[in-house]
Amino acid sequence: QVQLVESGGGSVQPGGSLRLSCVASGRLFDIYSMAWYRQTPGNQRELVASITRSGNLNYADSAKGRFTIATNNDKTMVYLQMNNLKPEDTALYYCKYVAYGLTNYWGQGTQVTVSS
Repeated sequence: QVQLVESGGGSVQPGGSLRLSCVASGRLFDIYSMAWYRQTPGNQRELVASITRSGNLNYADSAKGRFTIATNNDKTMVYLQMNNLKPEDTALYYCKYVAYGLTNYWGQGTQVTVSS
């Protein structure tokens, strides 16, 4: 089992920045990838950014050039640096870890609100 706790969400004006953090604990030795997703009411969760254990990165088109995903060496932390935030980035952001064998672990989410 893996436990995930997100933090760092909040309210920010357009053009502002936030850094989301996800703290992971538990069975981390067989984690294959880590990712950030987001969800708005009435919509499915969508991938924002992901990083594999080997460091391969993937970003949604909406995140490219503005968001950066990173992790630490022991995979206990995953970060999402979000710059130049837009109102359409408003969502509940979730951290996800994927184990070899494709078991998914999710955090409880952290709210990001971008408005003037």
